[in-house]
Amino acid sequence: MNKKFIGLSVFTLATAFSYAQKSDTLQVKTLQEVVVSDTKFAQIREKSGKIIEVITAQELAQKKGQSLANVLNQVTGVEINGNQSFSGKNLGYYVRGGRNSQTAIYIDGIPVTDASGVNLEYDLRLISIDQIEKIEVMKGASSTLYGTGAAAGVINITLKKAVKSKFQGAVYSAVGTQNTATTSKKSAQDFNQGFSVNGTVHKMSYMTSINSTETKGMSEAAGDNFEEDTFSRVNLMQKIGFKANDKLNLEVFGTYDRIKNTFDNSFEGTVSNSDDLNNANLSEQFRIGFLPKYSYAQGEFAVNAGASTMDRVLNITNTFSSTIDTYAYSARTASIDAFNKYNFSEKVYLVFGTQYQYYDMAQSTNGLEDVAREVAKFNLIDPYATIVYNSDFGLNLNLGARFNTHSEYGNQLVYNFNPCYSFTDFPMKIMTSYSTAFITPSLYQLYGPYGNLALTPEANATAEIGFESQLFDKRLAINTVGFYREEENTFGFFFDMESNQFYYINNNGNNSAKGIETTVRYRLSKQINFTANYTFTQVDKTLNRLIPKHKTNLEVNYKFKRGSVTGNYQFVDQRKDAYYDTNLWLSQTTKLSAYQLINATFSYELLPNKLYIFSTITNVLNESFQEVIGYNSRGRNYKLGFNFLF
Repeated sequence: MNKKFIGLSVFTLATAFSYAQKSDTLQVKTLQEVVVSDTKFAQIREKSGKIIEVITAQELAQKKGQSLANVLNQVTGVEINGNQSFSGKNLGYYVRGGRNSQTAIYIDGIPVTDASGVNLEYDLRLISIDQIEKIEVMKGASSTLYGTGAAAGVINITLKKAVKSKFQGAVYSAVGTQNTATTSKKSAQDFNQGFSVNGTVHKMSYMTSINSTETKGMSEAAGDNFEEDTFSRVNLMQKIGFKANDKLNLEVFGTYDRIKNTFDNSFEGTVSNSDDLNNANLSEQFRIGFLPKYSYAQGEFAVNAGASTMDRVLNITNTFSSTIDTYAYSARTASIDAFNKYNFSEKVYLVFGTQYQYYDMAQSTNGLEDVAREVAKFNLIDPYATIVYNSDFGLNLNLGARFNTHSEYGNQLVYNFNPCYSFTDFPMKIMTSYSTAFITPSLYQLYGPYGNLALTPEANATAEIGFESQLFDKRLAINTVGFYREEENTFGFFFDMESNQFYYINNNGNNSAKGIETTVRYRLSKQINFTANYTFTQVDKTLNRLIPKHKTNLEVNYKFKRGSVTGNYQFVDQRKDAYYDTNLWLSQTTKLSAYQLINATFSYELLPNKLYIFSTITNVLNESFQEVIGYNSRGRNYKLGFNFLF
């Protein structure tokens, strides 16, 4: 067993953890809500020039039984392809028509990525939703504050923190079925469980959690009598905090995340080639971090420092030799982001900082080295600054720039201009922005078997305009935003017929995406809340794969004295997909049908402040559909669970 796993396990059992969140009535999100994504420091939503989607602890509690991918897929402007497929299916992040590499993911203020991946992306399957306290999703180009990859959006995840009391513990368990629309197994195939302890003793706080998932019962590939694939995940988290005084707070953390799964082959024009008994993946991630924060008379100073290792081993059937090839990947990343907020006055403050990032990787095939760590490495040093002006007559302005210095491709300047205006005699805020972003070529694209050191960053620019309003004594909240995004130097793959070589290139020309996003929240009473959103996304032909043009979500929550009932409906429009047909040796395009889902969740406080139970029904209509050509999706399934506090 991995030594890091053992070490963190001992550390985990020696200390202590909290899992449960008490479910409160969902209230309309007021403009007084605190957000952090658009300045890196807490500020009330009223002053923000961005529409930031916030998923609170209360909302996560109402979505019991759902995965992180399921929850994110309900956010306006976000499409997480694979969220309805088998748990081991790799995920596609299509935020505002973008791709995985164009979405930056941060956990507790630290960027996370797999430096050995082709697209320098992060695998959200590694995270257990049961460790998450809050999620903020900020869409649009955001490289000024978040650096590489923040072209289509930022997913900012906050993990759970310790409670103020000396001790709180929780244990939870959930079991469920795992059926497609054509199967009807009654036995449990999906198992989720966890244990946590946490608390605060004098100036010291602690948080420890262990979570695990085991899933079987479904084939990833669609076909008759295919073997069942398996997925397992283990998550360990340890946080230690120290409040030295009213000004200085320190936090250190360590996490271990492991997924192990089997998977099938891509659809190649014939179903019979898809099923595979040998394909398997093992991914292990270890992260550590140090998060000091100091407050002083004129502002705050913070450091978000973290490092991680990622090790992946893939076993894939070689159809030519009828053997199994083993691909081993190893990656290391480090990030230090030191930033300061200085208040010139009550109306004007400056956020300035410098972020340093380091990446390296190694790769081998069947024990033979393909990519050497000594060669495949680079670093980035990015100074940045954002000035924020909040007037007393409704005008708010956010203006910033970042100067990226890369050890391989040189320099890149990005900036943002984001004014908004809140009317004093009418409850409405108008927002507009223009921002740019960049995407760093990955180590694989630079140094891998098809690498090209002449690659330059992808460049993105996004313009948007929208409004946010609250009416009827803040019972009704509405926001709408329209956006236009343009990208150039998009990474592509090229075959040189003269030299018979394959390598990555920057494609010529521009590609664009545009759309409209609308969210409506209505609090009918203290017990009943409605939420609805609609997303329209239109992308150029070269980008148009697995992106629905129209998408709608509707959710109704009814809260009674000791429990709640939540029902949600989702419509996903038809999408284009493509596959390589090995019968014709040609790429083929296809169209996936639109689908709709109805889900329901029931939760009840069986013992006051002690024992909570919940049940979910997903895909109530048992609709048959495909998220990706040739792969299964889930049919009607049931899940039962409990959470016990002690």
